[in-house]
Amino acid sequence: MKILSIDTSSKLCGVSILDNKNLICNLDKETDKSHSENLMPMISQALTDSDTNLKSIDLIVCDIGPGSFTGIRIGVATVKGFCDSLNIPSIGISSLEALAYPINNELICSLLDCKNNNCYFALYKKSKDILQTLIEPKAETLENALSILKNYCENNFDSSSIMFVGDGSISFANQIKESLADSSIKDLFADEKSNSLNSYYLALAGLDRYNSGNKQKEILPLYLKKPLAQRQLEEKEAKNEK
Repeated sequence: MKILSIDTSSKLCGVSILDNKNLICNLDKETDKSHSENLMPMISQALTDSDTNLKSIDLIVCDIGPGSFTGIRIGVATVKGFCDSLNIPSIGISSLEALAYPINNELICSLLDCKNNNCYFALYKKSKDILQTLIEPKAETLENALSILKNYCENNFDSSSIMFVGDGSISFANQIKESLADSSIKDLFADEKSNSLNSYYLALAGLDRYNSGNKQKEILPLYLKKPLAQRQLEEKEAKNEK
């Protein structure tokens, strides 16, 4: 099975092509150009480098977020265009699940920094390379996220060691350690290379989901909060109504 994976949810623009679980081509890079400028040339380059074409692709995997609103829209729209025109099946995987996929630990917390002490997070349990979602992806303040995480683990596990992964695990490392210091939870941190999204692991997560029988009719963006521009407009309208 030939797989094309597309990741545009962060500053990195990522494209990978696999033959089953074997990586053929991986292009993950950050440039000064926007994802709208980068994505199609990168897909074309990946197809050329792997000596294949879109008609030979059996499955497309797309990062549906959370992350950059504009980036997610670009990636999802591109995948929908390919799938509709060529009748290729697709799978949407959250960026939080993609981050957790390669981590070798029973409990994994994916944590993305949303600025201003806000974050996206989710908790997963890994067993025999299969991820089970314990806490669904959420948008919270860091304080709320750590409280939710702490309460869940203390009520469901006798003792636990959580591996934190994602840029939030770097930004909020000190707060995490302070929050969990007085609990039975041991905090661990993934190595630096694991904290960035990777379209190869996105593809593997999508392939596992597809092989499990999850055939999605349509992929949809995972927006956990409203875009900043929309929030600002609503705040302005609310003030005008007073």
